[in-house]
Amino acid sequence: MLKLMIGVVIATVIVIFAFSVINANMNANPQGQSSMHVIDDNFLSITVTGQVVKPGTYVMKKDETIGDLIMAAGGPTSNADARAYFEETVLVAGVSYYIAPINDLDDYCGEMPLHKVNINTDPKDKLMEVNGIGDTLASAIIQYRGEYGEFTYLEELMKVKGIAKATFEKIKNNVILR
Repeated sequence: MLKLMIGVVIATVIVIFAFSVINANMNANPQGQSSMHVIDDNFLSITVTGQVVKPGTYVMKKDETIGDLIMAAGGPTSNADARAYFEETVLVAGVSYYIAPINDLDDYCGEMPLHKVNINTDPKDKLMEVNGIGDTLASAIIQYRGEYGEFTYLEELMKVKGIAKATFEKIKNNVILR
């Protein structure tokens, strides 16, 4: 009986330890927080999602570009919209990159092109054609690009006053950079 009780106590301690390790790992990068971390002075851990062959997190050198990240992820898919990213843009700490599609992902055949607007050149009325961009946001986008220049990656839209993660998620497939 004593051996059985000792066995149960040992098993309980092992299970508690295992759950504490699993819980610590799950909390290391909670959803919604930055998926890019400095590993050391020369490398970053960065996530790419969307239209790449192997979406995921990759270790990249600090001076590498979005093009390097896309190649590390196996390259763009045939549905990747090259107008939605600049390959030469240097990776920015704290940004998880999204590669937008050309065609509507909800279309069963995948042949229905998405309606897109150019956030770097289109006027206010054209920007407002995107569901989720109203008069105020269109004005804010134009003001931002007037103050800071061209957008160089889609996630930069979240620097515009009034565009948070939810709005970005709603419009990200309908905007291009060039």
